[in-house]
Amino acid sequence: MTFRATILTLYPEMFPGHLGLSLAGKALERGQWSIDPLQIRDFAEDRHRTVDDTPAGGGAGMVLKPDILARAIDHVSSDDPRPRLLMSPRGRPLTQKRVRELAAGEGVVIVCGRFEGVDQRVIDARELEEVSIGDYILSGGEPAALTLLDAVVRILPGVMGNALSGTHESFEEGLLEYPHYTRPQIFEGRDIPAVLTSGNHAEIDKWRHRQALELTRERRPDLLAEDDQPVTK
Repeated sequence: MTFRATILTLYPEMFPGHLGLSLAGKALERGQWSIDPLQIRDFAEDRHRTVDDTPAGGGAGMVLKPDILARAIDHVSSDDPRPRLLMSPRGRPLTQKRVRELAAGEGVVIVCGRFEGVDQRVIDARELEEVSIGDYILSGGEPAALTLLDAVVRILPGVMGNALSGTHESFEEGLLEYPHYTRPQIFEGRDIPAVLTSGNHAEIDKWRHRQALELTRERRPDLLAEDDQPVTK
């Protein structure tokens, strides 16, 4: 099954972007996934191809019109089972769990917002799932869509050379990833931890888990269950 990504955007030339390179690009060439960017302006009906209007109630900026966006969505997915996502800073944070859920499906339809936002009525009427990639503002949804697809495509079957490459990474087990080392054995007076060259894989696994737990406690304590939290007095 080919994973299909359809992107509704005002800037289709931004795709596939970096996803046309490296492993994702090779997988795209092999047909393991596909990407189809569609111009939202093509669904405007006036001669100026207008897609936005001033916000009701006043305020700065412009809002993407619901009728035009609805036509674009219906053109793509009126009977399409793929999830319909709207990249939005107010959406639910993207997690590795959600990435894996999306990768297990047939693909996604992604709406890339612009201006001040999208008319709420089309979000509600077309049941768009709002997704955020972080607590910051971008110029539009396109970079966020590329980021989401990057996370999904890399774990599609056969994309990464080693099927285990994605199983021990940050967030896969609720922890940040442990530190990595490689040769030379000594770099600027710093040695590779002895346990990693011991050949004792049980001890290596224990060391890696301890390191992952310590890093998570230090940097992302919000990821830990209460039982894993350090005791404070």
